[in-house]
Formats: sequence, C-alpha cells, structure tokens
Amino acid sequence: MPAPRRRKSRMKTYAAPIIAGEFKGKAVEIPSVATTRSSKAILRESLFNTLQFDLMGKPFVEVFAGSGSVALEAVSRGASRAWCMEKNREVYEILRANVERIAHGRIETIWGDSFEEFPRVYREVESAGEKAYFYFDPPFSIREGMEEIYEQTLGLLEQIRPESCEMAIVEHMTAVDLPEKIGALELVKKRRFGKSTLSYYRPAPSDES
Repeated sequence: MPAPRRRKSRMKTYAAPIIAGEFKGKAVEIPSVATTRSSKAILRESLFNTLQFDLMGKPFVEVFAGSGSVALEAVSRGASRAWCMEKNREVYEILRANVERIAHGRIETIWGDSFEEFPRVYREVESAGEKAYFYFDPPFSIREGMEEIYEQTLGLLEQIRPESCEMAIVEHMTAVDLPEKIGALELVKKRRFGKSTLSYYRPAPSDES
C-alpha cells in the first residue's frame, strides 16, 4: 500500500524515552491509548534485557508497530535494520515521524494491514539470508472487531521458517495461553507483566541427527 500523504496528526500523544543504546534518551511520540497500545517501559526493558547483545547486527521486524517504540529500541541497541507495519493512518504518521527524526534510513515503515504486508516483509528477510527477530504485539482481542486476532497472528507465526528466525516474541493478554509449538517454533520462555505477557519462541531443534 502506498504511503499516505504527510499531514499533521491531531491525535494526542505523550513522549517516552528510548531506554538504552545509540539513541538513549531520545523521545518517542506515543499515540493515545484509545487508539493503540504502547508496550510499557518495564515490559520493553525486560524484553531487551533478555535479548541483550544477541540483537547486534540482526534484522528486527515489528509487526503491529504503533509508534515503533520497540523497533526504535532494537535499532538503538544494535539491530542492523528494522521493518515496522501499521494500519491506522494517523498512528502511521506518528510512526513515520519518529523514525525519520530518530533513525532515518534504518527502519522501513509500512502503512497497511500487517496480515497482508507480513508475507512481503518476510520474503525480504528470507532473501537477505539472515536470521531475524520478530516482534508481534497484536491489539487486545477484547477490542471490537479483534475477536480472532490471536488466531490470525498464529497464522503469521506459522509462516516463519527456522533458517530465517533467531527468535519470535509475542506480546499478548495474560489471560490467553498460546500454544507450546507454533509451526516450526517452540515456546522457550514466558514473562508476565500484569495484564500483558511476553512469550518467546525459537525454532524447534531439528529431528535430524
């Protein structure tokens, strides 16, 4: 989907600083929670404490990007490049402005439905021949029209092959139990943060001896 023409957003925002790395302290504009959900600072800090230096030089894909705060943190901490997908037009404008101001040329922003855009981005990751980190933060399923969001998200995870995946992380409602195995991926760690949980998946070991 072509990027929308730039226009000044009227959406209310607040600023959240990047926690560490090259862009530490730079402010990321976060859209109002009435429209999109931002990963909490404590959750993001736990995520990147888990990934630490393993992220250095690796691609990073943020599938339901919102403001792009997770991808910006990843690039700040050494990810080689990143992709961000966002469907809401006003939120996308905030995302694009954040990227251009903080990490110009290092993150590709994509305006469109993540379920439609993910296959193309995944092909780019595959063609580069590198193992990437994938971050999925789908809208909470309790929102109207989002009842099947987790089932659809599992469908995206099933597309990921071991040769192009270092790790896939899903931020989801704590009340939702995700499967131990999703396609070629298996659950290796889970951390709860109140109503939100991070589930970490890695490619399952090969059965070949």
